[in-house]
Amino acid sequence: MSQEMIFEHPLNERIRTFLRLEHLFEKVDYFVAQSAHWSTRAALDGLLDIVTITARADIKTELLKEIDRNLSTLARVRHQPGVDQSALKEVVDGLEQAAASIHDIPGQIGSKARDDDFLKAIAQRNSIPGGACSFDVPLYHHFLTQPIEQRRARMAGWTDEIQPVSEAIRLVLSLARTSATPRQLIAPEGFFQEALDLQVPAQLIRVGIGLEWAVYPEISGHKNRFSLRFMEASTAGRPVQSSEDVPFKLTCCVF
Repeated sequence: MSQEMIFEHPLNERIRTFLRLEHLFEKVDYFVAQSAHWSTRAALDGLLDIVTITARADIKTELLKEIDRNLSTLARVRHQPGVDQSALKEVVDGLEQAAASIHDIPGQIGSKARDDDFLKAIAQRNSIPGGACSFDVPLYHHFLTQPIEQRRARMAGWTDEIQPVSEAIRLVLSLARTSATPRQLIAPEGFFQEALDLQVPAQLIRVGIGLEWAVYPEISGHKNRFSLRFMEASTAGRPVQSSEDVPFKLTCCVF
């Protein structure tokens, strides 16, 4: 079986925010594990982006609503034939633990990092291109020269509070991604569109394309329908829609 690239597109604002936060949490986790001071900078940039998103939206309420919606859905399928009760219990227990952990976060998510004077100074300078270099924020430069163990300990002090958010988002998105079986389809001359079932609202769509195809999908959609245009990647000039029939896998994640 050939390898494939996966492209995702959210179909509502809640999932859009969760996908962005998942991306940023993965960025922070990746760079925290590295020892170079440039990696620490990248991890802090990701953390500051998380703080910005959580300041603009009530992520705690949105996560709890999504977990509650998932638990209600699972309760409806509990007694259907063929349901693996042990697997279902494991998922339900995970969701309930995630909800409890979110409830235990005091105040608004990210408030500890948001109120930290050191991070405030970096965030203010980051709004200027190159503004957080050594002569602009000497305290930051001093921090970056400390041993990696000290930098990681300081980072943990900022991220431990929001770790339950990362775990809850990972669980919610994992349930959505595995809620349907991929379909093998063809996009005639690089175009495909489909109406969505309003009785079973989709959360996001996933598009898989074989690595042998030098195309990528431009996806647009909302709760009623979506469309895909497979564009030919090019190093020069503007991308153009493929004129070939493009095979791909489509998953409409409805959970």
